[in-house]
Amino acid sequence: MIVYAIIDCLKKCGSAVPAYAKIATSDTKIEEASNQKLSSPNKEEIAKPEIPVILSNSEAEYATIERFLSKMAREKPVRFSSAQLEEFTDNFATVLGSGGFGVVFKGVLPINGVHLAVKMLNNNWDKRVEEQFMAEVATLGRTYHINLVKLYGFCFDPSTKALVYEYMENGSLDKILFDESREIEWEKLHDIAVQTGKGIAYLHEGCERKIIHYDIKPGNVLLDKNLNPKVADFGLAKLCNSEGSQRTLMVDGRGTPGYAAPEMWKPYPVTHKCDVYSFGILLFEIVGRRRHFDEGLSESRQWLPKWAWEMYEHMELKVMLSLCGVEERNREKAERMLIVALWCIQNSPEERPSMSNVVQMLEGSKEVNPPPCPFDHRPSPGSMFSAARGGNDRESSDTYSSSKTSFGKIHSNHVQNTFEIELASE
Repeated sequence: MIVYAIIDCLKKCGSAVPAYAKIATSDTKIEEASNQKLSSPNKEEIAKPEIPVILSNSEAEYATIERFLSKMAREKPVRFSSAQLEEFTDNFATVLGSGGFGVVFKGVLPINGVHLAVKMLNNNWDKRVEEQFMAEVATLGRTYHINLVKLYGFCFDPSTKALVYEYMENGSLDKILFDESREIEWEKLHDIAVQTGKGIAYLHEGCERKIIHYDIKPGNVLLDKNLNPKVADFGLAKLCNSEGSQRTLMVDGRGTPGYAAPEMWKPYPVTHKCDVYSFGILLFEIVGRRRHFDEGLSESRQWLPKWAWEMYEHMELKVMLSLCGVEERNREKAERMLIVALWCIQNSPEERPSMSNVVQMLEGSKEVNPPPCPFDHRPSPGSMFSAARGGNDRESSDTYSSSKTSFGKIHSNHVQNTFEIELASE
């Protein structure tokens, strides 16, 4: 089951494994052997048959999650009751937004006045929501970085399932980035890019084991009252199918077309470099203050990455920046950001830089070499976007944003029954 896969990952990460997890490891075998010697050094143990307890599937699943949450409660996130959530949210008075898994309400901790965002999960509790819930609690509760959204706690009652986050006053980045009426200084946009990169770099390089986000985009970058960014909504993203070292993705609900790296749509192994690709697309959008694909524009300018590459090839990036409204005094940093973005979206994952190098290049502390063409052997974006239209809607952020981007549901034939918290391959 998923929980045992999660526990096995926690064991590999050096985290304590709860007693209920009967996972065969060298440590447990040594401990069992030691206990046998201490308890009965001179006589044989008489094996007593265990009487099995028969539970229904729903009872067994609920009990499994309960044991998982009991373990997590001893870690960091706090377990709240449904009555406490009603108190925090003034009986769910203020809606912040809605997403694929439920509705987000504004709340306040009475004891200290800290503002909260309470994500109430939908009542139609299914396997997908269960996986997202446990992954968020297991991972957000164990990651600590100024550029990652903080999970204060959770609620898991028979009638109420919820996740309690820190409140981010300015919502998601896409609401500001693509709103022409919102004025924002270029220096702040550059800072948002750098700080977001640092948050992703922490996931890849600062944790005990690398963590892949899988869905980096403006809708999953939240902004506080000072427009400081925090990466959010990466609990579900760290769940994937696993069979040995080959990580074949269940693409249904994974990633977002246009932001997802090419390898995510193919039965190829996926590493943390898929996040680098997505971050590159985000950089293009920050510079252009527009969506990466806009069919309302002339064909040469519809897809931002292609337009940027063509302008770079012809040494006309400054012309592009002028058309994007970037002022002269900011064009050096903006040009560097575009070139870094071209490195990030290289078709081959091996050609993409690490996130720590991306941050250094954006900050100007590392030289940015001329990038090769990133589009070799890649299908045109138009075909992908054409196939994407007319499908199910997915919210730009399940945590706060209610703005939607429509795309088709991509199906995978590589469906298996085992899951794990995805840890990036070395």
